[in-house]
Order: sequence, then structure tokens, then C-alpha cells
Amino acid sequence: MAKSITQIRSLARSHTRSAINALVGVMRSTSATPAARVSAANAILDRGWGKPPQAIENSDGALELVHRIERVIVEPESGDSNDP
Repeated sequence: MAKSITQIRSLARSHTRSAINALVGVMRSTSATPAARVSAANAILDRGWGKPPQAIENSDGALELVHRIERVIVEPESGDSNDP
């Protein structure tokens, strides 16, 4: 019988300390490849500080769309005569 998502998440979290220690071991290992060391370091930073925000590219009007959504959220009653 398949375990529930909650059970799987709980099981994975119970191994957090060991997983972080393994990542630290790879990061500090002089015999590990530079790519493995950087990957381990990034994983540690992501878990401790979160992933850095990703920039939104302005292709296909993505930035304009974000601004339109912001206007609708901030001023829902005003409407935009340019909107379809």
C-alpha cells in the first residue's frame, strides 16, 4: 500500500540532519569533483536561505502582464480600458 504524501514527507524530514551532513561532507571533500562540491554547496545554501529570486524576462510582454495583474489586485474597481 502506498504511503501518503504526509508520511513520505515526514520520513524524508527525519533524515534531514544526515542529508545535510552528507552534503557538507561532499562540499568539503578535496577528492570530490569541483562540480559536486559546488552542487552540494548550492543545495546547502538553498535549504538554509531559500533559492534566489529569478528575474522575469520581458519576452512576450511578461513584465507588462505582471503590471496589469498588480493593477487589478491593488485597484480592482478602477478597471483598465485597454484590457480586453
